[in-house]
Amino acid sequence: MPLIRSLFPAAAVLTSALLPATSQAGDTTPAQQLSHWSVQAGTPGNADKGRTFFTTRHGGEWSCASCHGTPPTAQGKHASTSKSIAPLAPAFNPKAFTDTAKVDKWFRRNCNDVLSRECSAGEKADLLAYLNSLKP
Repeated sequence: MPLIRSLFPAAAVLTSALLPATSQAGDTTPAQQLSHWSVQAGTPGNADKGRTFFTTRHGGEWSCASCHGTPPTAQGKHASTSKSIAPLAPAFNPKAFTDTAKVDKWFRRNCNDVLSRECSAGEKADLLAYLNSLKP
């Protein structure tokens, strides 16, 4: 984190203020999540990279799009359980990326399903840049 703070000192302070340590429903916004992960990555999220990441299978059976659809603007369906999934793009789901604990939980689970590892901060920033770019 010291390197990040030295590269983006104002952004690091702003992000720390925007993402509280304790999570409550509605404690963040998709834009704040993007800012947070961009600071963590040391570079702004890239929507084009995020779209490519979202639609690509990374050596496993699934991509993000396998469950969330392409584009992720309508209700999706889990590839294995067929459980309904709310639209992922924030412009189509006002609750998307508004609860820090849920964001962290689902990134951890879904990245593990798609990549067999956690996503890097840069991958999260790119995904959020892509999802935030989708508009009605």
